[in-house]
Amino acid sequence: MPKDNPKDQLAYAKSFLDAAKYDQARREFRKLLKAYPKSAEAAESQYYLGVADEAEGKLYEAYQNYQKVIDKYPFSERIQEIIEKEYKLAEKFMAGEKRKAFGVVLPVENPAIEILGKVVENSSYGPLAASAQYKLGLVLKGLSRYYEAEEEFSKVVSRYPSSEWAAAAKFQIASCRSSLSKGADYDQGAAQEAKEKFEEFAREHPDAILSLEAEKNIRGIKEKEAESSYNIARFYEKQKAFDSAKIYYNDIIDNYQDTVWASQAVARLQIIERENEK
Repeated sequence: MPKDNPKDQLAYAKSFLDAAKYDQARREFRKLLKAYPKSAEAAESQYYLGVADEAEGKLYEAYQNYQKVIDKYPFSERIQEIIEKEYKLAEKFMAGEKRKAFGVVLPVENPAIEILGKVVENSSYGPLAASAQYKLGLVLKGLSRYYEAEEEFSKVVSRYPSSEWAAAAKFQIASCRSSLSKGADYDQGAAQEAKEKFEEFAREHPDAILSLEAEKNIRGIKEKEAESSYNIARFYEKQKAFDSAKIYYNDIIDNYQDTVWASQAVARLQIIERENEK
Protein backbone atom coordinates (compact mmCIF):
# COMPACT_ATOMS: atom_id res chain seq x y z
CA MET A 1 0.00 0.00 0.00
CA PRO A 2 1.18 3.56 -0.67
CA LYS A 3 1.97 5.95 2.15
CA ASP A 4 -0.81 8.04 3.65
CA ASN A 5 0.05 11.10 1.56
CA PRO A 6 1.86 11.77 -1.76
CA LYS A 7 4.71 13.67 -0.11
CA ASP A 8 5.69 10.71 2.05
CA GLN A 9 5.25 8.32 -0.84
CA LEU A 10 7.53 10.40 -3.03
CA ALA A 11 10.20 10.53 -0.33
CA TYR A 12 9.94 6.78 0.16
CA ALA A 13 10.28 6.11 -3.59
CA LYS A 14 13.25 8.48 -3.85
CA SER A 15 15.04 6.63 -1.08
CA PHE A 16 15.23 3.57 -3.36
CA LEU A 17 16.34 5.73 -6.31
CA ASP A 18 19.13 7.27 -4.21
CA ALA A 19 20.24 3.75 -3.24
CA ALA A 20 20.31 2.74 -6.94
CA LYS A 21 17.54 0.19 -6.31
CA TYR A 22 15.82 1.09 -9.55
CA ASP A 23 13.18 -1.63 -9.74
CA GLN A 24 11.92 -0.88 -6.24
CA ALA A 25 12.01 2.84 -7.00
CA ARG A 26 9.92 2.41 -10.14
CA ARG A 27 7.39 0.33 -8.24
CA GLU A 28 6.97 3.01 -5.58
CA PHE A 29 6.80 5.89 -8.07
CA ARG A 30 4.06 4.03 -9.97
CA LYS A 31 2.18 3.48 -6.72
CA LEU A 32 2.14 7.23 -6.23
CA LEU A 33 0.93 7.85 -9.78
CA LYS A 34 -1.92 5.40 -9.27
CA ALA A 35 -2.94 6.52 -5.78
CA TYR A 36 -2.42 10.30 -6.16
CA PRO A 37 -2.66 11.05 -9.92
CA LYS A 38 -3.69 14.71 -9.45
CA SER A 39 -1.11 15.61 -6.84
CA ALA A 40 1.87 17.87 -7.42
CA GLU A 41 4.06 14.88 -6.55
CA ALA A 42 2.64 12.91 -9.48
CA ALA A 43 4.62 15.01 -11.97
CA GLU A 44 7.75 14.45 -9.91
CA SER A 45 7.14 10.69 -9.82
CA GLN A 46 6.79 10.62 -13.59
CA TYR A 47 10.02 12.58 -13.92
CA TYR A 48 11.92 10.25 -11.61
CA LEU A 49 10.77 7.22 -13.61
CA GLY A 50 12.75 8.76 -16.47
CA VAL A 51 15.72 9.37 -14.19
CA ALA A 52 15.69 5.71 -13.10
CA ASP A 53 15.57 4.49 -16.70
CA GLU A 54 18.37 6.80 -17.78
CA ALA A 55 20.54 5.69 -14.86
CA GLU A 56 20.24 2.11 -16.07
CA GLY A 57 20.96 3.00 -19.70
CA LYS A 58 17.37 2.54 -20.86
CA LEU A 59 17.58 5.68 -22.92
CA TYR A 60 14.51 5.31 -25.10
CA GLU A 61 12.35 4.38 -22.12
CA ALA A 62 13.79 7.37 -20.25
CA TYR A 63 12.76 9.65 -23.11
CA GLN A 64 9.24 8.20 -23.08
CA ASN A 65 8.85 8.82 -19.35
CA TYR A 66 10.27 12.34 -19.61
CA GLN A 67 7.90 13.13 -22.46
CA LYS A 68 4.93 11.99 -20.37
CA VAL A 69 5.72 14.76 -17.91
CA ILE A 70 5.38 17.32 -20.70
CA ASP A 71 2.23 15.68 -22.08
CA LYS A 72 0.43 15.10 -18.77
CA TYR A 73 1.85 17.82 -16.53
CA PRO A 74 2.57 20.83 -18.77
CA PHE A 75 2.78 23.16 -15.76
CA SER A 76 5.61 21.22 -14.17
CA GLU A 77 8.60 23.35 -13.21
CA ARG A 78 10.87 20.74 -14.80
CA ILE A 79 9.74 21.26 -18.42
CA GLN A 80 12.87 23.11 -19.57
CA GLU A 81 15.10 20.66 -17.69
CA ILE A 82 13.31 17.76 -19.39
CA ILE A 83 13.70 19.33 -22.83
CA GLU A 84 17.45 19.57 -22.18
CA LYS A 85 17.54 15.95 -21.04
CA GLU A 86 15.69 14.83 -24.17
CA TYR A 87 18.11 16.79 -26.34
CA LYS A 88 21.09 15.07 -24.68
CA LEU A 89 19.43 11.66 -25.13
CA ALA A 90 19.01 12.41 -28.84
CA GLU A 91 22.71 13.32 -29.07
CA LYS A 92 23.61 9.97 -27.52
CA PHE A 93 21.60 8.15 -30.16
CA MET A 94 23.23 10.30 -32.85
CA ALA A 95 26.61 9.28 -31.46
CA GLY A 96 25.76 5.62 -32.05
CA GLU A 97 23.95 4.32 -28.99
CA LYS A 98 22.54 0.88 -29.77
CA ARG A 99 18.96 0.60 -30.95
CA LYS A 100 18.56 -2.45 -28.74
CA ALA A 101 17.86 -2.20 -25.04
CA PHE A 102 18.02 -5.42 -23.05
CA GLY A 103 17.32 -7.47 -26.18
CA VAL A 104 14.29 -5.44 -27.27
CA VAL A 105 14.49 -3.72 -30.67
CA LEU A 106 13.26 -0.15 -30.48
CA PRO A 107 10.25 0.60 -32.69
CA VAL A 108 11.97 3.38 -34.63
CA GLU A 109 14.74 3.59 -37.23
CA ASN A 110 16.75 6.01 -35.13
CA PRO A 111 15.30 7.31 -31.84
CA ALA A 112 17.05 10.64 -32.40
CA ILE A 113 14.52 11.44 -35.17
CA GLU A 114 11.56 11.12 -32.83
CA ILE A 115 13.28 12.76 -29.86
CA LEU A 116 14.64 15.78 -31.75
CA GLY A 117 11.23 16.26 -33.34
CA LYS A 118 9.72 16.41 -29.86
CA VAL A 119 12.38 18.84 -28.64
CA VAL A 120 11.43 21.20 -31.47
CA GLU A 121 7.73 20.69 -30.77
CA ASN A 122 8.14 21.16 -27.03
CA SER A 123 10.23 24.30 -27.21
CA SER A 124 9.26 25.87 -30.59
CA TYR A 125 11.46 28.96 -30.29
CA GLY A 126 13.30 27.95 -27.15
CA PRO A 127 17.10 27.93 -26.80
CA LEU A 128 17.47 24.39 -28.18
CA ALA A 129 14.90 24.55 -30.97
CA ALA A 130 17.18 25.68 -33.81
CA SER A 131 19.97 23.23 -33.02
CA ALA A 132 17.47 20.37 -32.57
CA GLN A 133 15.90 21.23 -35.93
CA TYR A 134 19.32 21.26 -37.58
CA LYS A 135 20.41 17.98 -36.00
CA LEU A 136 17.15 16.36 -37.05
CA GLY A 137 18.17 17.17 -40.61
CA LEU A 138 21.61 15.66 -40.01
CA VAL A 139 20.12 12.39 -38.75
CA LEU A 140 17.85 12.09 -41.78
CA LYS A 141 20.72 12.95 -44.12
CA GLY A 142 22.85 10.26 -42.48
CA LEU A 143 20.10 7.77 -43.30
CA SER A 144 20.12 8.93 -46.97
CA ARG A 145 16.63 10.36 -46.56
CA TYR A 146 17.70 13.46 -48.48
CA TYR A 147 14.31 14.95 -49.35
CA GLU A 148 13.19 14.80 -45.71
CA ALA A 149 16.55 16.13 -44.53
CA GLU A 150 16.36 19.05 -46.94
CA GLU A 151 12.90 19.88 -45.63
CA GLU A 152 14.16 19.98 -42.03
CA PHE A 153 17.17 22.11 -42.96
CA SER A 154 14.85 24.50 -44.80
CA LYS A 155 12.85 24.91 -41.58
CA VAL A 156 16.03 26.05 -39.81
CA VAL A 157 16.49 28.78 -42.42
CA SER A 158 12.84 29.89 -42.42
CA ARG A 159 12.10 29.63 -38.70
CA TYR A 160 15.45 30.58 -37.20
CA PRO A 161 17.13 32.83 -39.81
CA SER A 162 19.23 34.69 -37.22
CA SER A 163 20.43 31.56 -35.41
CA GLU A 164 23.98 30.26 -35.62
CA TRP A 165 22.62 27.18 -37.43
CA ALA A 166 21.03 29.00 -40.38
CA ALA A 167 24.19 29.29 -42.48
CA ALA A 168 25.16 25.65 -41.92
CA ALA A 169 21.59 24.63 -42.82
CA LYS A 170 21.92 26.39 -46.19
CA PHE A 171 25.09 24.43 -46.85
CA GLN A 172 23.35 21.17 -45.92
CA ILE A 173 20.45 21.94 -48.28
CA ALA A 174 22.95 22.18 -51.12
CA SER A 175 24.67 19.02 -49.92
CA CYS A 176 21.36 17.13 -49.98
CA ARG A 177 20.74 18.33 -53.53
CA SER A 178 24.22 17.17 -54.46
CA SER A 179 23.65 13.73 -52.92
CA LEU A 180 20.42 13.37 -54.90
CA SER A 181 22.36 14.01 -58.11
CA LYS A 182 24.70 11.10 -57.49
CA GLY A 183 24.22 7.40 -57.95
CA ALA A 184 23.91 5.06 -60.90
CA ASP A 185 21.92 7.62 -62.93
CA TYR A 186 23.35 11.11 -63.00
CA ASP A 187 20.59 13.62 -62.25
CA GLN A 188 21.65 16.75 -64.09
CA GLY A 189 18.74 18.83 -62.75
CA ALA A 190 19.55 18.04 -59.13
CA ALA A 191 23.23 18.67 -59.78
CA GLN A 192 22.49 22.09 -61.28
CA GLU A 193 20.33 23.00 -58.28
CA ALA A 194 23.05 21.84 -55.91
CA LYS A 195 25.68 23.89 -57.71
CA GLU A 196 23.50 27.00 -57.59
CA LYS A 197 22.85 26.55 -53.86
CA PHE A 198 26.56 25.99 -53.12
CA GLU A 199 27.42 29.10 -55.15
CA GLU A 200 24.78 31.09 -53.26
CA PHE A 201 26.19 29.89 -49.95
CA ALA A 202 29.75 30.80 -50.96
CA ARG A 203 28.62 34.30 -52.00
CA GLU A 204 26.68 34.92 -48.79
CA HIS A 205 29.29 33.44 -46.45
CA PRO A 206 32.70 33.93 -48.10
CA ASP A 207 34.57 33.73 -44.81
CA ALA A 208 32.83 30.64 -43.45
CA ILE A 209 34.86 27.46 -43.13
CA LEU A 210 32.09 25.62 -44.97
CA SER A 211 32.65 27.89 -47.99
CA LEU A 212 35.81 25.92 -48.74
CA GLU A 213 33.76 22.75 -48.71
CA ALA A 214 31.16 24.46 -50.90
CA GLU A 215 33.82 25.39 -53.46
CA LYS A 216 35.06 21.80 -53.43
CA ASN A 217 31.53 20.56 -54.09
CA ILE A 218 31.07 23.06 -56.91
CA ARG A 219 34.22 21.78 -58.58
CA GLY A 220 33.03 18.21 -58.20
CA ILE A 221 29.64 19.00 -59.73
CA LYS A 222 31.30 20.82 -62.63
CA GLU A 223 33.47 17.77 -63.27
CA LYS A 224 30.35 15.63 -63.36
CA GLU A 225 28.52 18.03 -65.67
CA ALA A 226 31.49 18.18 -68.02
CA GLU A 227 31.76 14.39 -68.03
CA SER A 228 28.08 14.13 -68.92
CA SER A 229 28.50 16.57 -71.83
CA TYR A 230 31.62 14.72 -72.97
CA ASN A 231 29.78 11.40 -73.05
CA ILE A 232 26.98 12.95 -75.11
CA ALA A 233 29.51 14.42 -77.50
CA ARG A 234 31.22 11.04 -77.89
CA PHE A 235 27.85 9.44 -78.62
CA TYR A 236 27.19 11.93 -81.45
CA GLU A 237 30.72 11.51 -82.72
CA LYS A 238 30.31 7.73 -82.98
CA GLN A 239 27.06 8.30 -84.85
CA LYS A 240 28.99 10.52 -87.32
CA ALA A 241 26.87 13.49 -86.19
CA PHE A 242 29.97 15.67 -85.99
CA ASP A 243 28.21 19.05 -85.88
CA SER A 244 26.25 17.99 -82.78
CA ALA A 245 29.38 16.52 -81.19
CA LYS A 246 31.27 19.77 -81.77
CA ILE A 247 28.55 21.76 -79.98
CA TYR A 248 29.04 19.73 -76.81
CA TYR A 249 32.85 19.70 -77.05
CA ASN A 250 32.91 23.47 -77.47
CA ASP A 251 30.53 23.89 -74.55
CA ILE A 252 32.99 21.97 -72.34
CA ILE A 253 35.89 24.11 -73.53
CA ASP A 254 33.97 27.37 -72.98
CA ASN A 255 32.26 26.61 -69.66
CA TYR A 256 34.36 23.92 -67.96
CA GLN A 257 37.91 25.04 -68.62
CA ASP A 258 39.09 24.02 -65.15
CA THR A 259 37.97 20.40 -65.49
CA VAL A 260 39.91 17.40 -66.78
CA TRP A 261 37.39 17.08 -69.62
CA ALA A 262 38.34 20.36 -71.27
CA SER A 263 41.67 19.08 -72.62
CA GLN A 264 39.98 15.86 -73.77
CA ALA A 265 37.32 17.90 -75.59
CA VAL A 266 40.08 19.87 -77.37
CA ALA A 267 41.73 16.61 -78.40
CA ARG A 268 38.46 15.18 -79.77
CA LEU A 269 37.79 18.37 -81.77
CA GLN A 270 41.23 18.10 -83.35
CA ILE A 271 40.53 14.50 -84.30
CA ILE A 272 37.20 15.51 -85.87
CA GLU A 273 38.90 18.28 -87.85
CA ARG A 274 41.53 15.87 -89.18
CA GLU A 275 38.82 13.41 -90.16
CA ASN A 276 36.91 16.10 -92.03
CA GLU A 277 40.05 17.16 -93.93
CA LYS A 278 40.51 13.69 -95.40
